[in-house]
Amino acid sequence: MILQECERQLSARGPIMSMHHATLDSLPLPSPSQSADLRLAASNMTGPTRRAFEAAMTLKYWGGNPLMAEAVLGWGRQTVALGLAERRTGILCLGAQSAFSGRTRWEERQPQVAEALRQLAEAHAQHDPTFRTSVTSTRLTAQAALTALREQGSSAAQLPSPRTMAAVLNRMGFRLRKVVKAKPQKKLKETDAIFDNIKKKMTKPCHQAASNAGALIVKRP
Repeated sequence: MILQECERQLSARGPIMSMHHATLDSLPLPSPSQSADLRLAASNMTGPTRRAFEAAMTLKYWGGNPLMAEAVLGWGRQTVALGLAERRTGILCLGAQSAFSGRTRWEERQPQVAEALRQLAEAHAQHDPTFRTSVTSTRLTAQAALTALREQGSSAAQLPSPRTMAAVLNRMGFRLRKVVKAKPQKKLKETDAIFDNIKKKMTKPCHQAASNAGALIVKRP
């Protein structure tokens, strides 16, 4: 919701500068060191995150009084009041830049084609056999996905570039992976030693039999 319109609607729901009638003496006031830390923390935040933080600290130390937050910490009372209204109503206000800037993702602009892509990827998907990750591997390449979507009737204007298609598949939870052919197992020294030992045991009786036969022939009169 745009910031100005959001402020108008929040004002209609109740005074945006409403204060909680709490006795300041009963609240834990921040020390000078804590005040410096609060200013530093708020300066590293922007937008709704900053307003939510300032509203929470104002409620904690000054009972939701934006004027006290402005006097002690230098925070804008309108900003604090807007954060308190967002906290009270659950309506999040966005500035015009946040609401209208940036490019929407392809799957948001083409939801039907994105659903067809998901079905294609799931048809070629394979889960991790070790179950160490929830990411699914797919043998469907970005170029093959574009070709399949064209064959299903999607126009060129509806389809992204191959690079964007690969990013879309990753965002959907599919990881592109090349098909690995079966590799021969590596020969181990222990395996060679086992076969050499078996070979020796198989050839040793033959030599003994041949030597015994020769001895019999010599001794024959």
